[in-house]
Amino acid sequence: MSVFPKLDGAGRVRWLFLTSLALNVFFVGAAGAVAFRYSGVGTVPLSNVAQINRDVANRLNEIAASLPPADAEVMRSELRANAEKVASAQADLRLSREELRDNLRAEPFDANALRAAMATNRAARENFEQVLNGVLVTAAAKMSVVGRNKLADWSTTRGRASSQ
Repeated sequence: MSVFPKLDGAGRVRWLFLTSLALNVFFVGAAGAVAFRYSGVGTVPLSNVAQINRDVANRLNEIAASLPPADAEVMRSELRANAEKVASAQADLRLSREELRDNLRAEPFDANALRAAMATNRAARENFEQVLNGVLVTAAAKMSVVGRNKLADWSTTRGRASSQ
């Protein structure tokens, strides 16, 4: 017993129905797979993305990668020679920021302690910048003209040499 009436083209209608049914099942399955993929179930947690290395040594290595090979080696060797000073200045800066945050969260709030923490943070940031500037100046003094020009064209917003 068939659902379709006895027509001349009943065989074609039956195949058309089965093809349509198969395509619908395929599209529903594909839509379900996409919905499952982006629903959060089975996806990589965002905490892994937060592990991207944003420290100064990594950024300076990115800058060095954009330089000619000889100049890149000069910059990297200068970084290695001063790694301890850079790391120490960076650690002091991070500690001063943490002290600043702690003073902002303190109960009862002490405005004078916050002012002192801000002054400490300002001094730590200035020291950190001076250490980095010293590394860059020493490296630039040993670089070629082309390397110094590439260094001058570096754009922090684009993460590569600017095309101006």
